Amino acid sequence: MTPSETLYREWLQAEQLNAALREELLSIEGNEKEIEERFYTELAIGTAGLRGIIGAGTNRMNVHVVRRATAGLAKYIATVPGAAQRGVAIAYDSRLMSDVFARETALVLAASGVKAYLYKTLHSVPQLSFTVRHLGCIAGVVITASHNPPAYNGYKVYWEDGGQAGPEQASAIYEEIKKADYFNVPLMSLEEAAACGRVVLIGEEIDEAYYAEGEKLLQYPELMKEKGGSCRIVYTPLHGSGMVPVKTLLSRVGVQVSVVKEQELPDSAFPTVKAPNPEDPNAFTLAFKQAEEEGANLILATDPDSDRLGVAVRKPGEPFRVLTGNQIGSLLLHYILTAKKEKGTLPKNGIAAKSLVSTRMADAIAAHFGVKMEDVPTGFRFIAAVIERCERSGKEEFLFGFEESFGFLAGPFVRDKDAITSAMLVAEASVYYAEKGMTLYDVLQEMYGIYGYYKESVKSYTLEGKEGIARIKETMAHLRLVPPEHFNTLAVEVFEDMQQGTLVRPGQNGFAAAAIKGIDVLRFSLEGGAWICVRPSGTEPKLKLYIGANAPTEAEVDALLAKLMTSADAILAKLLGIAE
Repeated sequence: MTPSETLYREWLQAEQLNAALREELLSIEGNEKEIEERFYTELAIGTAGLRGIIGAGTNRMNVHVVRRATAGLAKYIATVPGAAQRGVAIAYDSRLMSDVFARETALVLAASGVKAYLYKTLHSVPQLSFTVRHLGCIAGVVITASHNPPAYNGYKVYWEDGGQAGPEQASAIYEEIKKADYFNVPLMSLEEAAACGRVVLIGEEIDEAYYAEGEKLLQYPELMKEKGGSCRIVYTPLHGSGMVPVKTLLSRVGVQVSVVKEQELPDSAFPTVKAPNPEDPNAFTLAFKQAEEEGANLILATDPDSDRLGVAVRKPGEPFRVLTGNQIGSLLLHYILTAKKEKGTLPKNGIAAKSLVSTRMADAIAAHFGVKMEDVPTGFRFIAAVIERCERSGKEEFLFGFEESFGFLAGPFVRDKDAITSAMLVAEASVYYAEKGMTLYDVLQEMYGIYGYYKESVKSYTLEGKEGIARIKETMAHLRLVPPEHFNTLAVEVFEDMQQGTLVRPGQNGFAAAAIKGIDVLRFSLEGGAWICVRPSGTEPKLKLYIGANAPTEAEVDALLAKLMTSADAILAKLLGIAE
């Protein structure tokens, strides 16, 4: 009997096993491959907590996995003096089982002596991040799988600064989780927990505090009161948690949005989209139709937990175009710095931050305004760390942070991606530039004229299951051992292995220290300013390829990107064993 089959039998024999999960396991009896997939490993904390397909097994999201994770978190919290009384804030989105998993989290914490603040209704990631700080909690949990397909759910852990638990801390929490049992976890009834004050239901009062802080991010509040109503916006929450907070905040600053009716209400099946991901132009199909009918000039979209924001703009006389995350981030950075300079509020010690796989156009924008730009590892927790550092030292003032994967943040009161306040700022930018006779598309073209044409391409290689993960690891190992010296005709000038923290210049002896260490990323800087990054996803069985380039004209940068993608794709596809 294999280890997976042994675990399978142990789960079936457990008296505490949830009845529905028992039926599910009985239905796969004798199916060796299915049993192996569900039990060959357990969900571990990655760059965004636990995440997996909903179902029975150690490699799935279910009540027993959630209870065990929470028991481990409670044990970790117990090592911090006074932390249990400070409590844990808990939010959940519209995904299948999110409300159930959130309640189970609260009840395990309560039974473990840790106070839990549980939202009464579904709420977004940025609101949870804000709540942790606002209530002075020691930690936070969000039940979500972000923009993954409907079959997934997850468990994100936050710490007292409002940011996701960092790598070392996540590892320490996971060590406590591994000590816990799936089926012998203490529980308390909701009635008992509420009666003794261990579970406190929260909602409107904290929402109000979040909106009040969000409004402070406006650059021109008077302009919005006067002209905000002229901005015609179609918005889609993609069946997620964004509908109430996005509509509320925009309404408060003077903007009314038209919501896509078919996608307005929360729905765990996400029936109108293949995946509720604002990075995917197909998610905008219904919004395109409604925007054309209503003559809108801007479309906004948020994912289920409302941390990612998608934006579509119109070129006069042409259909809407969905902007890339890099374009949105660059637009917001350019707008915020432009407005602050215009008002005389741009600090001399300003700093912005972006993930290392995001566009280098942001570096050019920051340099233009005399603002420092800092590259950080992928994962918004690292941007949160920049904000925390700024506040502790007082030597720098945080202005803006973003990731190419549609995550943006302009205010330090939240420490994760915030699609809600970012939607407000995009709307404000649209109103501001409309007063100058420009659309956001026009602004992008003007920016290219100022900073040059910067474009990026991303490709993901999905390899499901145990074998797929092994191939991804083998590919990364091979690239480390035998790094390419050229991509197309461009020579590699610098090769950085950010896991080892080493930097190599081909043709020169020895190693130098890379700027970033301890993350599984390889970066190749090419002659002429182009770059290539390769990294495994921290939340999905994927290998991700990022390419960036710049050139004097759009045609030139498009041609260069295409050549580099063809070259890099051929190398990776061969190593992964998926070459045609």
